[in-house]
Amino acid sequence: MDVETAIRARRAYRSLDPVAIGDETVRALADAARLSASCFNNQPWRYVFVRDRAVLERLHGALAEGNAWARAASMIVAVASRADLDCRIRDREYYLFDTGMATALLILRATELGLVAHPIAGFSPRVAREVLGIPDDMNVITLVIVGKRADAIGPLLSEQQAAAEATRPERHAVGDFAFMDAYPSEVASEERER
Repeated sequence: MDVETAIRARRAYRSLDPVAIGDETVRALADAARLSASCFNNQPWRYVFVRDRAVLERLHGALAEGNAWARAASMIVAVASRADLDCRIRDREYYLFDTGMATALLILRATELGLVAHPIAGFSPRVAREVLGIPDDMNVITLVIVGKRADAIGPLLSEQQAAAEATRPERHAVGDFAFMDAYPSEVASEERER
């Protein structure tokens, strides 16, 4: 699978079937992240790969109600970092950007390996830190829910989530976010009014 195919194939599916995720797969995902670019090569990302069923069940306590479907995951990857692990240039902190880039590569590698890797925001960072022993000063940025795409709609999905499995959500047109030479003033005005 080439990069464009992986980008187009990547979807945040929620209907998951169990799949065995061995050490080789974990290494492949971590290695994809390891090769990502970062400010001055600081590599600020930290990942906790959770496959142990008992730990997964404890981590389920961090999930928001709307992410009950994530209980079907074969693995959950906690993504963490801290501002002082990366560049600070005047008022710019790069750790979130750099960790996001590394996580995108991890997600694309998972897609290439035939896995669903769905990052979520609906979770308690405090509970995730407690369950996984992540230091309190670390920002748990996301949890990436990993599994095999199910052929059938999973029973843990809401009606709305089940409907979303059928088709890719609408994407913005390129012209809505990609501009040449300057940020259009009319777009800035519209965005401020929202």
